[in-house]
Amino acid sequence: MTSDTISNAVAENATTRAGNQTDASHRPPRTNYKQLHALPLPLQTFPLPPLIPHNPFSVFRIVFAYLYQLIALPLSHPQPPFKAFISPETRTVHVTNEQTIRKLWERGFFGKGSLSRSEPSWLDRERRRAGLDFSETSEEVTKRRREERRKFKKERAWKETQAVEEKLKEEAENLVIGNANANEIIENSQHGNADFASSIGPIGQSSSFVSGTSFSVPSNTMINPKVCKAEGLSLENDTARKPPTSLPDGPIYSDAKRKIDGDRTIIDQEHLQLTAEEAFFLVYGLGVLKITTQDAQTAVSTASLFSFFRQNSYFPPRSPSDVRPDDPFLLSYVVYHHFRSLGWVVRSGIKFGVDWLLYNRGPVFSHAEFAVFILPSYRHPYWHSTTELTESNNKVRRSWWWLHCVNRVQNQVRKSLLLVYVEVPPPVDVQVSVENLKSKTGPAFESDMEITHLLKQYKLRELTIRRWTPNRSRQ
Repeated sequence: MTSDTISNAVAENATTRAGNQTDASHRPPRTNYKQLHALPLPLQTFPLPPLIPHNPFSVFRIVFAYLYQLIALPLSHPQPPFKAFISPETRTVHVTNEQTIRKLWERGFFGKGSLSRSEPSWLDRERRRAGLDFSETSEEVTKRRREERRKFKKERAWKETQAVEEKLKEEAENLVIGNANANEIIENSQHGNADFASSIGPIGQSSSFVSGTSFSVPSNTMINPKVCKAEGLSLENDTARKPPTSLPDGPIYSDAKRKIDGDRTIIDQEHLQLTAEEAFFLVYGLGVLKITTQDAQTAVSTASLFSFFRQNSYFPPRSPSDVRPDDPFLLSYVVYHHFRSLGWVVRSGIKFGVDWLLYNRGPVFSHAEFAVFILPSYRHPYWHSTTELTESNNKVRRSWWWLHCVNRVQNQVRKSLLLVYVEVPPPVDVQVSVENLKSKTGPAFESDMEITHLLKQYKLRELTIRRWTPNRSRQ
């Protein structure tokens, strides 16, 4: 290798590295989701330092941290608490403050953007559309990947069709060549038999097909067009199959900048929607949210909010006296509170036909591991004391057909089906326990204690179901 060749190779490598560095400099920085979603809940925790047995100084660190937190007590809850208002029309809770929206989403993935699929990103998408920002949102990345996947599947299907057609064409050509060789043998063995040669005249003309893909057929010969297409043959008046002329474009938005007015501002028209279970967990379970009426004049108490959600879980809404212990909100919230307390990120599972989806860390890190379906269980003798109660309870039973369908759907999306049976207590025991609790507690703690004691009456049983496949379950 000469010195000129070596110098040219070094120059090309240097140019390639410079080009890669230039592309990397123009590439938008990736979002650090580990740092952005470091806190699992919208609370600040202050754990003590770890105890190291072989290091005696760790004991002094623990004592110092404990005394420091005892003297200067740190605040775990946000001050002032987050604010939201309740919407009677949609029966949801709306959050309009931008900082509150970001904190609730980044610390626990609470709520959903009213103009987005999941994360509130409408303002970022509009800024990108107007040319003010060029960083892709999570929704745009998902949509672009789906377009690329659809384009790849379309190209793959077209290539498979072309391969099948080429195979059929090759087999048809081999068949015609074989017939031509057989005709030559027959002609050589039958010297002077002009009648036989004329009878196989159309087959003898098949040599024209070897060079092309069409041949002429006499008018008195019967031929089936379907057989020709199945064998890869095409008639003269038949149009050949053509591949698709165009495929869908890849990116959703162009990278070209748009000329806009410098004084133009985009007003954020999106708000965060909290479901009834999420809002009540933030109010009752964590105590970080304060809900008011739509005019923001009156604060809604925890007991009033609990009663409102229970009444509106039916359609049409029922009165407080007609609410049963197995109302949809109460059963759903018991399961939501249970899995949130265990550290799972609980999201709605309506797009997969279930009640909840359980994420280990959150939607931005991985897909959901479990799909939760809630089933009320009426094992107490009260629910079988009369014929009416027995018949009404039998209506909520599920068939094996339903179980097979739901399990098949979850298997296709790589999730494990988790059936959660909620033991429904009788209304008599609930009323008696609440009355006893009222006589022992003061009026200030009456509402919260009633809700706590009511939730303790419910018990959960979990059952994981996986689809049985013979290839994976062999002994």
